[in-house]
Amino acid sequence: MVYAIVKAGGRQEKVSEGDVIVVDRLKAAAGDSVELTPVLLVDGEKVTSDAKALAKITVTAEVVRDERGPKIDILKYKNKTGYRKRIGHRQELTRLKVTGIK
Repeated sequence: MVYAIVKAGGRQEKVSEGDVIVVDRLKAAAGDSVELTPVLLVDGEKVTSDAKALAKITVTAEVVRDERGPKIDILKYKNKTGYRKRIGHRQELTRLKVTGIK
């Protein structure tokens, strides 16, 4: 089984060919192909973490669609002062399908 640990959107994800992952928003349209930076590669029993060897490895993924994450409510409150503040946030995300590890 071949899989890789890739850096995508400030986080690291474990991917193998055919996996679908969700990362922070990328500047790419649906159907575009993007390359992800490998941090580690596991090929059967062999584990590769050397930077020179990983420079030759390419992990490609296809952009499936852009989406938004769940709504997060941020509430601020101070007792006895009447101070209340409500803020909402939805993270911009991109769904990727891994097409190849070479």
